[in-house]
Amino acid sequence: MISKSLIIVVSLFIALFIVPAAAAYTPHVGDHFSYYEVTNLGNGTGNYAGYTEQATYNGVETMNGINPDGTIAAHYSYSYTWSNSTGTTETGSPSGDFTFSPVTFLYVNGTDDQTGYVNPTVWFVMDNSIPVGGTFTLLNTEMTVNSKSYSYFLPSQNENVNVIFAQGTSSYQRNDVYGQFTATYTWKAYFDPSTGYIVGYDYVEHDTNPSGDGFTYTESLYMTSTSYSLTTAAATTINSSPNGGNSGSTQYLDYIIAIILVIIVIAIISYAISRRNRRTLPKHPYQQQSPPPRPPNPPPENIDLIPKQPQVQQIVIKEVVKVNCRYCGALIDSTAETCPICGAPRT
Repeated sequence: MISKSLIIVVSLFIALFIVPAAAAYTPHVGDHFSYYEVTNLGNGTGNYAGYTEQATYNGVETMNGINPDGTIAAHYSYSYTWSNSTGTTETGSPSGDFTFSPVTFLYVNGTDDQTGYVNPTVWFVMDNSIPVGGTFTLLNTEMTVNSKSYSYFLPSQNENVNVIFAQGTSSYQRNDVYGQFTATYTWKAYFDPSTGYIVGYDYVEHDTNPSGDGFTYTESLYMTSTSYSLTTAAATTINSSPNGGNSGSTQYLDYIIAIILVIIVIAIISYAISRRNRRTLPKHPYQQQSPPPRPPNPPPENIDLIPKQPQVQQIVIKEVVKVNCRYCGALIDSTAETCPICGAPRT
C-alpha cells in the first residue's frame, strides 16, 4: 500500500497545480466602459518619408440588454479628431447599436463601426476562463493568453492593475488607399480577470513594399472609466516596458519557481513509487493548435499624397496684317475686299 506521506505529497501537488477552471463571466445589462485611444502613422520611407498622421478617440460602449435569443444588445459612440502633416484635419462622432454573442463573442447584428473584417469577434471582451496558453480571437486575430496575473499600468488611474495579458502576432497584405504593402503586426491586449472586459491594448504594425515605400502604424488604448471594479496590482520596477505593464521578468520568475516546485514534487513521487516497483506517470501527448484565422485589415484613414495642379489652358493667337485704304486711308484687314469705312474696293 502507498504510505500516508505519499498521499499527502500527491494531495499537495493536486491542490497546487490542478486548479478547477473558473466559470466564464457573462456580460450584464448596464455594463459599460469609456476609453481613450491614440493612433499614429510615421517613420515613413520612400513616398511616405516625412509624412505623419495622428488621431485621438474618446468612446463609450454600453451593454443595454439581453435579447430573447441570448445575444447582448449594445450601443457604441465615440468622437475623434484626425490630422496629418499636410495640414488636413477631420472630426466626427459616429454612434449606433449592435448585438454580439456572449458565448462565441461574434458580432451578430451590426458592429461598433468595424470594417474590413470577415465574421469578426468583438474586440472589447474575452472569455475570462481561458487558461494560460489558451487561445481566442479578437476581430480576426488569434490571441494567446500569456498571463492571468499581469501588472499593467493604467494611465487614467495612475496605478498598476491586475489583468489578463494576451498577445497575437501575424501579417497580412494591405491593399487600400495607402497602397499595396506587406504588413506585419503585434497586438498586446490586457483584460480584467473578473469580467473579461478590455482594460487596454497596444498595437504596432510595420508596412513595407518592394519599391522602398513604408511606414509604421500604432494604436494605444486604455480605459478611462468602468462600471466594474479593477484590482490594484503591485507596481513593477524591474525592466518596466514603456507602454505599461511589466516586461515579463516577474512573470518568468514565477514560471521558474513553479517549474522547480513541479520538479521537486515529481521527484518525490517518482522516488516513492520506484521503491514499490511501480512505473512512472505517463506523459501527455502534445496537441497542435489550429492555424490562426485570417488576419485583420484595419480600416485606413484618408490619405492623398499626390499633389494637384490646375489644368493648363491653351490659347491660340491669330495675327492679321493691316493695310491702308487707298481712298480714305483707314487701316483695314489685308483680306477684306472693301473698306468698312468708305466702302471703296481694297484694290
